[in-house]
Amino acid sequence: MQKPIVTAILSYGMSGKIFHAPFVNLHAGFQLKGVLEHNTKKVHADYPDIISYDTLDEVLSDPEIELVIVNTPSNTHVDYSRRALMAGKDILVEKPFAPTVEEALEVFELGRELGRKVMVYQNRRFSSDFAVTRDIINSGRLGQIIEVHLRYDRYRAEIGPKVFKETPIPAAGVVYDLAAHLLDQAICIFGEPEEFIKTTGVYRKNSLVDDYGHIHLIYPNHTNVFITTSLLVADPLPGIIINGTKGTFIKAFCDTQEDQLLAGGKPSDEGFGVEKPGMEAKLTVYSDQGEKTVEYIPSAVGKYMDLFDCVVQTVRNDAEFPVKEFEVLAQIGILES
Repeated sequence: MQKPIVTAILSYGMSGKIFHAPFVNLHAGFQLKGVLEHNTKKVHADYPDIISYDTLDEVLSDPEIELVIVNTPSNTHVDYSRRALMAGKDILVEKPFAPTVEEALEVFELGRELGRKVMVYQNRRFSSDFAVTRDIINSGRLGQIIEVHLRYDRYRAEIGPKVFKETPIPAAGVVYDLAAHLLDQAICIFGEPEEFIKTTGVYRKNSLVDDYGHIHLIYPNHTNVFITTSLLVADPLPGIIINGTKGTFIKAFCDTQEDQLLAGGKPSDEGFGVEKPGMEAKLTVYSDQGEKTVEYIPSAVGKYMDLFDCVVQTVRNDAEFPVKEFEVLAQIGILES
């Protein structure tokens, strides 16, 4: 059996507590050694036997740490990634990976130069709604894909408490924050678009950053992907709508794993990642004879843990990480445009 990857997480807010620590702690391929907590110390309430580091230097100077999860505010990702690589650590970095393509390339190239792994955390590739959507597209049941609508809607009229998200600094705003998920999904399925059109807007009172974004991705064979995210949608629309020459697919935006984790669930719980009844996708198709059929399709089980399986395979066995460098660069090129 391979030696577990000794891992440190650089923040224990929602990201560290919900999306990283439960998986690293349970996965046999990891040893969760510690978490960086500058001020409020919370991690020992959940993991009493690990270290709560006071500074980044303490994390990076620990010779046992092999992997650093960079889940800090977006404007710190590039600096912390560079410092971790220079300290001889592999890195798993949350989206957005970097504010600009130039900075992203610098980090990837530094990793290659130092022989370290640079991996980008895109957990919504492993959500249940995305899994069933990808399967339907690849099945050909919709025929030629004409248009795909991907939405990430919230209603947050008030300015949020997270300063780094609400201050006009690099990688701030709803497009970098939420559209990055949808861009990654589109690029994962369809690749880099031939061209794109992006629109952003500021609508909340006193907002200093974009709180609305719409991106039209144009692909070969006249396939169009429309990505929309907004902080002022009181009644969210379906998160996924696909129209093809043979039919339509509609799926509500949902992330069962996140909901379960926020409610105190664990990845090892029975039923983890299984959607509740009533959340099935609707598939409407016409046969070549013009016969209409409607089918309700349950989602596949969401498996964020698969992402951590991929991290182990990349670090220990030199496997290619599924979120590829060219995909990350394509995403950031659109975000920074």
